[in-house]
Amino acid sequence: MKSVLSAIPLCLIFGVISQAESPVDRSVPLEEVTTDFELCDGPSWNGLGTLFVPDVKGQTLNRWSPKQSRLTKSGLATGRFSASFFNNGELFLSDNANARILAFNGKKERTVALLDPSDKPVRRPNDLVVDHSGGCYVTLTRQNQVVYLSPDGTEQVAVENIETPNGLILSPDEKTLYVSAYKPKIIWSYPITKPGVTGEGKEFARLDEGPDLGADGMTVDRAGNIYCAGPTSVWIWSPSGEKLDEIVTPTRPINCGFGDTDMRSLYITCFGGLYKQRMSISGRSPNPPSDPQKQPQSGNRPSTAIPDEVESTLDVVYSEDGSRKLLMDLFRPKSAKGPLPAIVVVHGGGWLKGDKSKFRALAIRLASFGYVTAAVEYRLGDEAHFPAAIHDCFAAVRFLRANAERYGVDPEQIGAVGGSAGGHLVGLMATGSQNPQLTEKGGWTDQSSSIQAAIVMAGPMEMTTGSVADRSRNQPAVSNSNAWLGKTIDEDFNLYKLADAHLQITSQSAPILFMVGEHDNPDRNAPSRDKLTEQGVWTDVKVYSDGKHGCWNQLPWFDEMAMDMDAFFKAQLSEN
Repeated sequence: MKSVLSAIPLCLIFGVISQAESPVDRSVPLEEVTTDFELCDGPSWNGLGTLFVPDVKGQTLNRWSPKQSRLTKSGLATGRFSASFFNNGELFLSDNANARILAFNGKKERTVALLDPSDKPVRRPNDLVVDHSGGCYVTLTRQNQVVYLSPDGTEQVAVENIETPNGLILSPDEKTLYVSAYKPKIIWSYPITKPGVTGEGKEFARLDEGPDLGADGMTVDRAGNIYCAGPTSVWIWSPSGEKLDEIVTPTRPINCGFGDTDMRSLYITCFGGLYKQRMSISGRSPNPPSDPQKQPQSGNRPSTAIPDEVESTLDVVYSEDGSRKLLMDLFRPKSAKGPLPAIVVVHGGGWLKGDKSKFRALAIRLASFGYVTAAVEYRLGDEAHFPAAIHDCFAAVRFLRANAERYGVDPEQIGAVGGSAGGHLVGLMATGSQNPQLTEKGGWTDQSSSIQAAIVMAGPMEMTTGSVADRSRNQPAVSNSNAWLGKTIDEDFNLYKLADAHLQITSQSAPILFMVGEHDNPDRNAPSRDKLTEQGVWTDVKVYSDGKHGCWNQLPWFDEMAMDMDAFFKAQLSEN
C-alpha cells in the first residue's frame, strides 16, 4: 500500500473543518490499497479478517485480507454486484444485473428476494443495509423507492417518491434510515416506527460542492456520524447534521465502509480502486447471528445465537451525550416472572477496541440462568478519554434502576462482570460509586450508581502502581492507558489516581470475585483482595486450569466460568 497524500492539495485535504470535531485521523494519510479492479463498489467487513469488495464491471466478488495484504476472488458467486453488507452472520449482496438479493452463510447461498424482471423499468436493486433482525432495506433508483425485505422475504415499500435513491444506512440504534438522493445530492433522514415502516422524511444534509451529480454510498460509525461518497470526496456529518469533515480522494468515490480488526479503517471504493483512511472513531462491527442456523463455525468460541428460551431487546439507548447515543443489548429468560436481578456485562479490548457484541455469548448464557443482562457499549479511547467510559458504565446502572419496571429488573440487585479492560471498569464500578467525579454524567442522576456484586476477570485494579504505571512511564508509545487517558502517569498523576480502582476501595465497596486463567498472572490483584478483606468486604479469586487471557470467552473455560458466575451472583445479590 502507498500513501496518496501527495496527490491531493493540502488545502483540499484539511480545508476549514474543525479538526477537534473530525473523526478523521489526520496523522495517517489516505492510502492506496489496490487498483486491481475494473470498478469496485460497496465494501463490507465480516468481523473475521476479511473485507468483501464487489467488482461491478468485472462481475466478481473479491476478498481483501489486510493481514496478508492480498486480494483474491471469493469464489462465492458471479454477478454485477453493486453493494455488499455483512450482518447477522451472513453476507448480503445486491445483484443489480439479475434483479435479486443474495445472502451467503459461509458458502451456503440463499435468495433473499428475486425482483420481478417483467416490471418496466426493471426493478434493479442498488445499495442495501441490513438491520439486526436480518431485514434488508434496498434502494430501487429507477423507481424512486426504498423497499424493505423482512427476514422471511416479504417485501414492502419503506420510502416512496425520493428522487434517485442511491446509498443508505441505518443509525446505530436503528431508529433512523438515511438515504442519499443521487441527482440532487441530498441526504434524507426517515424515522423508523417499526422495521420497514418509516415516518415523514426530512432533508438531513446537502452536498453543495463539486459536480451536479453524485450522492452515492453511505456508512456510519459507532458514534452515529454519517458518511456519504460525493462527487470528489467522502463527506461526514454528526448525527445532528453538522458537517465534520471531508476525505478527498484521487478519483471519484463510490462507496465506503469500516474494516480491520479495530474497525478504525474507513475503506473507500473509487473509480481508481480501493483506498483506506485511518479514523479516530471506529465503525460498527457486524451483529453476530441471532439464528442458530446462521452461526458460523467458530472453533472454541461459544455460540452467540439467541436460544428460544431467551428474549432480546437490541440497541437500547441508555444514555446520551449531546447527539451521541450509548447503546445496550438486553437479554432475559422468556419464562421468568416478576423482577429479576440484573447484570451489566462490560466488554474488554484494552479500552481502545471492542463493542457490546464481544461478550454477547456471556450475556445470553447468564440470562438463561435467570438474570436480566445488559451488554453495554461505552466510549473507547479513540472517541473520548477517561472518565467518559466509566461515566457510561455507571449511567447503564442508573438506567436499569430508572427503568426497572419496564424491563423486569429488581433495582436492589444489580451486579456487573467484565474482562480485561472491562474488568478494570467493573472494578471501578465496585469501588468508585461514591465518587461524584465518576458518576456525575450520563443521566438518570436521581438513581443510585451502586452495584451489589462484581466479577473482575483479569482486569487491572491498580493504575498508579503496577504494570499499567510501569508501561505508561517506560513504554509510552505502546501504553493503552496513555491513549485512553490522553496523558502519561507523570503528566497527570491525579487522573491515573481517579482511574485507580484499588485506591478507591472502602468498606462500602461491592463484593468482588476475581476470575483469572492459570497463565494470566493470578496474583495480579492480590493487593486489592487484601485491602477488601481489611475493609470487611467479601472477596475471593478463582483460577482456571491452563487458562490464558480471554479464556472466559473460549471453550471449555466459558461453561465453567459462567456457572461460577451464576453461583457468585445468586449468593451475593440475595444478601444485598
